[in-house]
Amino acid sequence: MTKTFLATFLKTLFAAPKTVGAIAPSGSGLARLMTSEIDPAAGPVLELGPGTGIFTRALIARGMSPRNLTLVEVETSFVNLLRRRFPQATVLQHDARRLHQLDRGDFAAVVSGLPLRNMSEETIHAIVSGAFSLMPRGGRFYQFTYGQRCSVPAPVLRSLGLQARRLGRVQLNLPPASVYCLSRQG
Repeated sequence: MTKTFLATFLKTLFAAPKTVGAIAPSGSGLARLMTSEIDPAAGPVLELGPGTGIFTRALIARGMSPRNLTLVEVETSFVNLLRRRFPQATVLQHDARRLHQLDRGDFAAVVSGLPLRNMSEETIHAIVSGAFSLMPRGGRFYQFTYGQRCSVPAPVLRSLGLQARRLGRVQLNLPPASVYCLSRQG
């Protein structure tokens, strides 16, 4: 990570700690695990809260065309950085709680770097529901957490007919993090 990316991360962290929700940028090991099941040929990917773009970079490294990436970020400093770093990707300054307002759809997967543990159950429901409304039946939602359990609460999973499967844990991330895959039941 270059000084520019780190400076942008730290500046945004101090300006909006609840929005960033991390003490350090995600590491490359976490990025590899987050994107490990995503097939670049399956279709476009929606990324929520990409921050400095570590997961975006991992998706591109897996063979995903930047043209097939839509990045949704609320923080202006990150939006500007992402537009410079990934000029072929679609970068939207948009609140993830309002995904249902997007006139795009048919994403094969959603990769979320959002700090869900800092959000209310109602907000999490809006984000996850909106994300699944933009994916076909087999779409998957990937989320990491620093906690011991999936950061999407069980009542939200039940109300949306979703199941959570833990992909693994990255001990060498700061702090260590687990990755979960959410999918529709049945």
